[in-house]
Amino acid sequence: MNFRLFALFIVTSVFVSSFSCSNKSNRSRKPAVQIKIESINKKIVFGDDINIGISVKVKDGELKETKIYIDSVLVTSNAENEFTYSLKQFKSIGKQTLKAIATKTDGVEGIYFKTFEVLSDIIPEKYGYELVQSLTHDETFFTQGLEIHNGYLYESTGENGKSAIYKVNLKTGKVLQSVKLGARYFGEGITIFNNKIFQLTYKTKVGFIYELETMALVDSFQYASAEGWGLTNDGKQLIMSDGTNILTYLDPVSYKPVKKVQVYDDKNPVLYLNELEYSDGYIYANVWTTNLIVKIDPENGKVLSKIDLDGILTMIKSDKPVDVLNGIAIDPVTKKIYVTGKLYPKLFEIKPVKKG
Repeated sequence: MNFRLFALFIVTSVFVSSFSCSNKSNRSRKPAVQIKIESINKKIVFGDDINIGISVKVKDGELKETKIYIDSVLVTSNAENEFTYSLKQFKSIGKQTLKAIATKTDGVEGIYFKTFEVLSDIIPEKYGYELVQSLTHDETFFTQGLEIHNGYLYESTGENGKSAIYKVNLKTGKVLQSVKLGARYFGEGITIFNNKIFQLTYKTKVGFIYELETMALVDSFQYASAEGWGLTNDGKQLIMSDGTNILTYLDPVSYKPVKKVQVYDDKNPVLYLNELEYSDGYIYANVWTTNLIVKIDPENGKVLSKIDLDGILTMIKSDKPVDVLNGIAIDPVTKKIYVTGKLYPKLFEIKPVKKG
């Protein structure tokens, strides 16, 4: 190699080296957080002490603090790289989201999430039923909503092109009034509130409001849930189901969500909550595709009892196909309980009977 080539090689090497060094990142690296969540039970249960273990690794710089949030609520902060925090007698049910934000002294943050699930601490009581009487029910009604008001039965039916609301004579099954939906709407749950009938639809995210006496359509409203299933009210707010284990409370004026309640028993979330009924401070819900009705504490989402209506279809003598059980109506005056299903030819008055 001659001198001129050697000199060119040295100059090029120095240039590349200096370029590489000048492009090395001087940015501060985010702290890494490891999160461990446990309780004395194998699965976390309502009322448990929940222990949160935090370990923060900082590759450069120093840790200033780590903040811990549960569902966006700050529960603690700590400047140590490793610490344990205990949530005493945790009183929420369902899936919870923990967020840890570790911040270094230079302001750089590392944000990490971890979910955990809390089961109910109550084993639901088991009930069967006694059949009190069978009443006439139109077997063409694809039942989606059922309610008794002033001694009359109000029923919402589904299927596109067939959806409607009916006011029915409870004893005879005779239709006294009705209003039909447009063909694009699949009718779902109804509830009577402030002398109006509120109705959900399946996938169009729109609800309708009717005058109770005339059943004239007076208004509509939008809701955020992807699907509308069951609807009831507690005298203050509308309560809807969407096929999950979540009940959503809606403001009856703005129709915005007020709160959400996750429904759980002692083992699992109770999915497919369908037609709803509110009575004496409790919510009753059909569980879609089953013969179960669950009784729910609206304050915390705990399932208090399950009514098994298995065998009720044997009460039906019909050559025509029937669909699933769907429809609970509790008379607010007599407290009598009525149930039916989609395409059922009968409406049943039942009395829950506790199993031994």
